[in-house]
Amino acid sequence: MSERKVLNKYYPPDFDPSKVPKLQLPRDRQYVVWLMAPFNMRCKTCGEYIYKGKKFNARKETVQNESYLGLPIFRFYIKCTRCLAEITFKTDPENTDYAMEHGATRNFQAQKLLEEEEKCLQKEREDEELNNPMKVLENRTKDSKLEMEVLENLKELNRSQAHVDLEPMLQQHQANEEQQRPRALEEDERETKAMLEQGQSRKLLQDSDSEEGSPPGPAKSFAKAKPADILREDSELQAKKMKVESRERSVGKLSDKAKLSGLMTAKRKPDLSVANGADSWNMPPGPGAGSADKTSVDTSLASRSKAGASSLSLLGAYSDSEDSKSD
Repeated sequence: MSERKVLNKYYPPDFDPSKVPKLQLPRDRQYVVWLMAPFNMRCKTCGEYIYKGKKFNARKETVQNESYLGLPIFRFYIKCTRCLAEITFKTDPENTDYAMEHGATRNFQAQKLLEEEEKCLQKEREDEELNNPMKVLENRTKDSKLEMEVLENLKELNRSQAHVDLEPMLQQHQANEEQQRPRALEEDERETKAMLEQGQSRKLLQDSDSEEGSPPGPAKSFAKAKPADILREDSELQAKKMKVESRERSVGKLSDKAKLSGLMTAKRKPDLSVANGADSWNMPPGPGAGSADKTSVDTSLASRSKAGASSLSLLGAYSDSEDSKSD
């Protein structure tokens, strides 16, 4: 597939390249190239700022009678984006940079100015040392002192960043632990004593609550319990309390007598004498009342005989009603 892209030309056997005429072009000819602005600049005509990296269609030419170590120097022509004024700059191979010629001023060249100032100072020093040997000795002593200070600073930095020895750190940690051990034991004893006192007070309160309804008896003697027993009892009490609370949440609380007193009433025996008397006088016998009515009346009379005179009066009334029925 790559062979099809090759441009093969035919050269006859009698071809002589020296006979081919050469095109004579001027040495200062210009080419149109596509470039980007190498630095920030400001147009002198209109004051427009042109930032670094802006693209231009520029004209390029070779500068005549100027070169650096055999390297040619090129000049570029661009136009301002606002007023179309011509701006030119050229290459600077000596400083690996570009140099502004005319049409604009370069901005933000502090680094370049600093480098130029350092070069000027170095040149002045060389000129002073050229004819003054004492100045050479003085400059050398200053440089040696500066080097010694830099070395000392580097040594201090290396010491601070050196590998840390762990043995003295471990020894110091063990010594601190031994010093803090008696304090920890004292704190543990205080906590155990506080827990014992708290458990005994809880037990006393529970016993006092349970013995409120019982007759007074001899006081119980409390033996010293262990902290583990007290913790176990506390855990059991908390578990019982949680069970009671869950049951009360699901079923409801029924242990309060004051609340139940309004709900429950005493069962009363019905007053048969009054009730049956009222029924016998006010309620007439039904058409289907037969032997069943008679037996019920007999049972009521047996109960009323114990009541006294009132029952006898009812008996008389009953006998009258029988006579009326028989008639």
